[in-house]
Amino acid sequence: MNRKRVQRLWRLESLRVPIKQRKRRRLGNIDGAVTRRRAEHRLDVWSYDFVMDATEDGRRLKMLPIVDEFSRECLTVEVARHLTATDVIVTLDRLFKEHGAPRYLRSDNGPEFVAHAVKDWLTKSSVATLYIEPGAPWQNAYSESFNSRFRDELLDREVFTTLAEAKVLAEDYRRSYNTERPHSSLEYQTPAAFIVAQTQTINSVSYAGS
Repeated sequence: MNRKRVQRLWRLESLRVPIKQRKRRRLGNIDGAVTRRRAEHRLDVWSYDFVMDATEDGRRLKMLPIVDEFSRECLTVEVARHLTATDVIVTLDRLFKEHGAPRYLRSDNGPEFVAHAVKDWLTKSSVATLYIEPGAPWQNAYSESFNSRFRDELLDREVFTTLAEAKVLAEDYRRSYNTERPHSSLEYQTPAAFIVAQTQTINSVSYAGS
């Protein structure tokens, strides 16, 4: 029986496997701790990390969500069988052309993110990298938060029969996340509404100062 169908049966019967909680280090200036740069505006810090899944036939799916940390907007969810460093560059290049380039890009030390080709390309694009410490996913909190919801609300609930179906459903989820999900940190606005409000505020300030 498919793993996801088993999970559905468990949910119907309200069965749960106890989750082992790990202690987390808090951000701050404690000796040995990493001070995480916080996004101050849009296009300040983006973050990304891979999420793995599979189609019904057991073949791998590799997904790459990219999040703007200030607005919480999910800019893309790339879905493929394989994603290499070259694919990461192609995706970032497209997003930079659509939105502009961020000042910083946060990720773990995965080979696709620390590859010389990616680092050299980001340097040429004037984008600095923020690599988290190995084994410290909480230092990539916004990406981890999105990926956790993405898995709970889509990946663990859907049986993908094909790669094409996975791409369509991932894009539907991304759009819904951006336009229908309010965030308490955004004063209970959706990312899309927050971006509109921020743009209007900036335009008002610019007009008043002209």
